[in-house]
Amino acid sequence: METCHSPEQSNVTSYADTTVAIVITLEVFAGMWINAFIVSVICMAWVRKKTLNSKEKILLFLGSSRFWYLCISWVYSISLIIYLKYLYVHPIFQVLNSARNFFNYSNLWFSASLFVFYCIKIANFRNSFFTYLKVKIDRIVPCLLLGSLLFSLVMGITVYSTTDKALSKNFNFTCQGSIWKSSISIDQQFLPHYFIIGVGYAILFTAVIFSALLLLFSLWRHKRNMQTNSMKDLSMDAHIKAMKSILSFFIMYSINFICLILTLIYSMKNENDAIFLIYLIQYTFPGFHSLVLIFSNPSLEKRLLGVLPCVKCKFSSRENCNKTRSP
Repeated sequence: METCHSPEQSNVTSYADTTVAIVITLEVFAGMWINAFIVSVICMAWVRKKTLNSKEKILLFLGSSRFWYLCISWVYSISLIIYLKYLYVHPIFQVLNSARNFFNYSNLWFSASLFVFYCIKIANFRNSFFTYLKVKIDRIVPCLLLGSLLFSLVMGITVYSTTDKALSKNFNFTCQGSIWKSSISIDQQFLPHYFIIGVGYAILFTAVIFSALLLLFSLWRHKRNMQTNSMKDLSMDAHIKAMKSILSFFIMYSINFICLILTLIYSMKNENDAIFLIYLIQYTFPGFHSLVLIFSNPSLEKRLLGVLPCVKCKFSSRENCNKTRSP
């Protein structure tokens, strides 16, 4: 049985928890706004054109999964920090944990699918299989998205089942820290489940690395051919812009993969503060990468730059109205 902290320790803990909750809230709501913007722009384009291309389909699924992942992660984290007694009411914790894992996995699968899509569309290789993929990629994308959803759903159901079995055991919660430590012990009892999650992340990370290497080699060869022929190609700027976007995503994806491994390691060591710090890093990935996608997409960038002045004008007009109304 855990021993509760002194009043001084509780005050320090509550202050630290409040600070973490505020930081998580700011990160999550910024990421939710960015991904909601992507989804809304693509949906308006869908209504206008009555159809979507393969890239827009992936971005629509990616933005939606990231929006709901951040939303549920915020509820999960705030409940874990502040509303512990409500979190462990059956089946609130099981549902939140499984939904969070489902949207996290779908987010990673969709982002890896976008990475592979860029690789197939941009890179040029005289390989029969690669040529076949380039021709059939538009037909492959819907199957890829459906497969990502199904796999993520299986992982979400698995998380719910394993968490429900763990919580069916009798845990004694005598203070706030004991509930969080009990959730850590749940993680330790289901190492095979985390092994499956780690394998899934490793597969995604391998696909991202392989795609990045292919794109780098294709760009290098394209640039060498241009220098040899002393010609300028208009597609060179598009190659460079896409490579900047993909390389930035590769760096962020690598950091996210490292955070996953660290989460598994610190879960076994009961390092709660380190896990929350890793969560803070992970929550920046969906928003920051979506922002990179916006500025690498001309239509999304144009819409965003068009929206920001409107928001600024609205705030300035309200301030002017308040000044005129004030005596």
